[in-house]
Amino acid sequence: MKRLTRGHLAALVAADLPAGAVVNLGIGMPTLVTDRLDPARGVQLHSENGILGMRLLQAHETADGDLINASKQSIALTEGAAIFDHVYSFSIMRGGHIDITVLGAFEVSCRGDLANWSLGADDPMPSVGGAMDLAVGARNVWVMMEALTREGRPRLRGRCTLPLTGAGVVGRVYADIGIFEVRESAFVPTALVEGLPPSELGRWIDAPLRFEGEPRVLHVPTP
Repeated sequence: MKRLTRGHLAALVAADLPAGAVVNLGIGMPTLVTDRLDPARGVQLHSENGILGMRLLQAHETADGDLINASKQSIALTEGAAIFDHVYSFSIMRGGHIDITVLGAFEVSCRGDLANWSLGADDPMPSVGGAMDLAVGARNVWVMMEALTREGRPRLRGRCTLPLTGAGVVGRVYADIGIFEVRESAFVPTALVEGLPPSELGRWIDAPLRFEGEPRVLHVPTP
């Protein structure tokens, strides 16, 4: 069984974002979605440092040191873009004006709890940061993540073991083994990678599962 790469996951997320949606992409893996968006669909990207309407800088373009996203990547503004201060930006985030935020995660529970800012007592991260505001303020929270830790421990769990970013906020998970909806305290697989039968999901997920029809098959492209 081949698992999905981060690039594959980004392409799946980009294809599922509704046309015209206002979307915030969290740091890390979610930023890969940017280059896979179809400009014709009009998805508007928001960055918490105060931008609405942006794209990543292309290789042939000259970087403007004043234009970066929250991940400190050089960006370019799209037509009609707006720039504003942090206060206004966080008002957008907290006020329900973000249609979808796509975040990375260390753990997600079957109740939609999100843990993505601290690995525990030895983690040097000082505080939760803006992900907390996105988790509770966005209309929909999607997560991109790997199903297992480096030690082979499931990240999709019945209960999170790490400090929470938000409780009951996650609605959908894009993992390297498939796509899952979070409903009624269970993970509902809607798509699974080719070669992973539903009967073997217990090896990858330590949480209740519920099946609503046959999950579609995700074919992993050959490099």
